Amino acid sequence: MSLIIYRKNTMAAQLYKTESGRLFHAGKIAIITVGLPARGKTHISRSLCRYLRWLGVPTKVFSVGNYRRKAMGTAGKLPQNFFDFGNQEAAQSRRKIAKECLMDMISWLEAGGQVGIFDASNTTEERRKEIYNILISEDIHPVFIESMCDKQDIIEANIRSVKITSPDYIGWDREAAVKDYWKRINNHLGHYQTIADTSLSFVKMINVGERIIVNNVKGYLQSRIVFYLMNLHISPRIIYFAQTGETLNEKVQKADAELSPDGIRYANYLKNFLLNLREKEKKQRIEEGWGDEDERTLTIWTSARRRSYQTAKPFEDEGYIIEQRTSMAELNLGIVDGLTVDEIKARFPEEYERQQQDLYHHRYPRAESYHDLAVRLESIILELEHEKNDVLIIAHETVLKCLYAYLFDQPEDEIPRNIIPKNYLIEIIPSAYGCRETRMEIEYTMNQTWTLFWDTSVCYFEPNKAFLRVGDF
Repeated sequence: MSLIIYRKNTMAAQLYKTESGRLFHAGKIAIITVGLPARGKTHISRSLCRYLRWLGVPTKVFSVGNYRRKAMGTAGKLPQNFFDFGNQEAAQSRRKIAKECLMDMISWLEAGGQVGIFDASNTTEERRKEIYNILISEDIHPVFIESMCDKQDIIEANIRSVKITSPDYIGWDREAAVKDYWKRINNHLGHYQTIADTSLSFVKMINVGERIIVNNVKGYLQSRIVFYLMNLHISPRIIYFAQTGETLNEKVQKADAELSPDGIRYANYLKNFLLNLREKEKKQRIEEGWGDEDERTLTIWTSARRRSYQTAKPFEDEGYIIEQRTSMAELNLGIVDGLTVDEIKARFPEEYERQQQDLYHHRYPRAESYHDLAVRLESIILELEHEKNDVLIIAHETVLKCLYAYLFDQPEDEIPRNIIPKNYLIEIIPSAYGCRETRMEIEYTMNQTWTLFWDTSVCYFEPNKAFLRVGDF
């Protein structure tokens, strides 16, 4: 059973719009990745693309690896020495494929794009100079992002948790894939030249964000890119979503009521279910190369609202840290707070019609729109990218809808329609090639589990049970 959904560009927290579609008076920018394989270039490319699109900046990743797979097939179909620099025929093929990818990026930027991300190794000074000259001749400002890592445990963990799950190694034996990828890395080692030309605009990310060097970066949008990169890492972690428990007053938002007996019961179910789940998955994650589990603890984030904190209280009783964030408060309903849909239709028929025409941007008097909420949550997004521990976010459905849309690169008009069901724990595992999502029912039966796999353009799910109830998504 499968479901395919094609994605449009995301512009969730766009502050304003222009006729050209380009923002911040920044013109056309090309991000060029630099670094040996398994250093996080693809993760950086896709994460940065997702963030810029969230801001409303027309952004697209152009992956040389994807172009190579399209032209020559996956790793298993390539000659054994395809990545050997001494193989002149293969080197010519790689160069031709990279040139095609670069020119497609330039054409896209000329057609109205603003930030093109050229995802490739670009490990030699000669290659980078060639790319620079081509871009400058097209009035495109190049910014190089070099990802460097000299810690073997990080590289090994990245290979095992990310690279062998890439399209190149579908169907491969795990250890054979690891061995093949190490061979690819070793082919590059003797030819790698770090960026030394200080006339270039570049950012060097060392050991997954341990240290960052910024050189000759100018402009507001470029500065925002650097600030985002300062919060980014490629370390494996898990993000959990859960709605708050039921309160004694579900009707009026401003009441900020305490949890009901059923809400308290749910909070304890949530705590027990998640802790048992983490223990069960611990061995499996270690086997899959997630690294040292002792280094990653669980942190709980809540809003400052009473219902959110009280849902997390059982975790605090177990010794876990709860961090409250005021910006994670639910969507402010303004004058319609406490009203049913029928009451809103009767009292504010014109406002209701306007809302139905634009669910994302519409706001009732003294209320917020989903767009307002998306802008407010940008600080949470940056903190989420920076956090290296596992995180459980307990919040209102409207907040989770926005954060979910960011992680899965959804367009703005899908945010209000997202369904974050009550009494479910959503487990999200980010990776370079998208996020893997598992939804688990935690109330009463706790017996329905299924997994969704996403990349930037497609979604499909594989239920563990054949039956899925209408409305679960």
